[in-house]
Amino acid sequence: MYQEQQGQHIVGLDMGTSKSVAVVGMPNHDRSGVRIIGMGSSPSAGLKRGVVVDIEATVDSVRKAVEQAELMAGVKIRRVYAGIAGSHVQGLNSNGIVAIKDTEVTTNDLLRVIDAAKAVAIPADRQILHVLPRHYVIDGQEGIRQPLGMSGVRLESKVYLITCARNALHNIEKCIRKVGLGVEGIILEQLASSYSVLTEDEKELGVCLVDIGGGTTDIAIFVDGSPYHTSVISLAGDQVTNDIAMALRTPAKHAEEIKIKYACAHPELATADQIIKVPGVGGRPPKDLQRKTLAEFVAPRYTEIFSMVSEEIQRAGAESLIRAGVVLTGGTSKMEGALELAEGIFHMPVRLGKPKHISGLTDVIDNPVYSTATGLLLYGLKQKQMDHHESVKQADQKKPDNWLNHMKERLSDRFSHWFGQ
Repeated sequence: MYQEQQGQHIVGLDMGTSKSVAVVGMPNHDRSGVRIIGMGSSPSAGLKRGVVVDIEATVDSVRKAVEQAELMAGVKIRRVYAGIAGSHVQGLNSNGIVAIKDTEVTTNDLLRVIDAAKAVAIPADRQILHVLPRHYVIDGQEGIRQPLGMSGVRLESKVYLITCARNALHNIEKCIRKVGLGVEGIILEQLASSYSVLTEDEKELGVCLVDIGGGTTDIAIFVDGSPYHTSVISLAGDQVTNDIAMALRTPAKHAEEIKIKYACAHPELATADQIIKVPGVGGRPPKDLQRKTLAEFVAPRYTEIFSMVSEEIQRAGAESLIRAGVVLTGGTSKMEGALELAEGIFHMPVRLGKPKHISGLTDVIDNPVYSTATGLLLYGLKQKQMDHHESVKQADQKKPDNWLNHMKERLSDRFSHWFGQ
């Protein structure tokens, strides 16, 4: 059994500002999701707003999280899918146009049109992280998702490119390798979260995912089933904790505990008769505080975060496109009153996103805190499925009669994965 798990398990590693989380999963028998068999979590002080600022502290945090996950799962972790975030990540829409050589779209045409879309000028200190095809256009006919085999003269690709700072990516990879692990892939965190908390119907209708972590608030807008816009706001849970610490004149450690246990993002939902004990500083005795007063300290920061998200939606021109509303996830999203406050600012439906398509340790994982880590698992599952399909078809590659069919099927699988189908 150990050997079977050793070959099949998938590991997601969420290297966050406040903590590192490693989650180990096994594909379900029907390959529809993953069964969580182990997880580990360790406080982190080595990242700030998604960027590594202390390699040794990050390595120590990742190592402890991985060791906990290994112990619980009973497997040796060797490779991981890791997330990346931060204000250095940027997205842009791009087009590519090529002539269809033989009046029918071939694999070569698709590769050429994607290369044409990637041929954009980016600074030397940046690199392309993801190339996400949105749809294709053949002779003016738009909205085509799988053009392979279709007839036409001109093929155009509409893609969404995500770029990141080269040094930020390399530092994340370096930290993982210093723990003795290999890197299966690096994925933008809000895209990873979308695998675990969004439904296909929401992506088709248009939805805005807002992942509020410790250091950053990550935004991903999906329209017609594919990514439309991504961005990062450098305000999140740590600022809420700092506001509480400053207002109550209490250490950050106590402020974090108070935030988790008692804070409310909507003052109207907190009553004045609820009293909180605030630890003193320097041996001073604790003092009493009304929970409603605490909510009045917290609400302005949440209002600022949601207002900035609303402005980003407007800047992207997506107000009328996200008909399924907004989905909040991440550890800072689960505070009482956050949904009600968000609905009043966005003026559209808002729900809390928790991990889906998982089984096993659901009593632990059923929490917005683990949306990114489980999303990385589900992303890895799709990658494993594609690798499996490709290995099964390897024999056909050597047969001239079946080579074109193999390439068509391979690209069809990959396009379906890109579009989340």
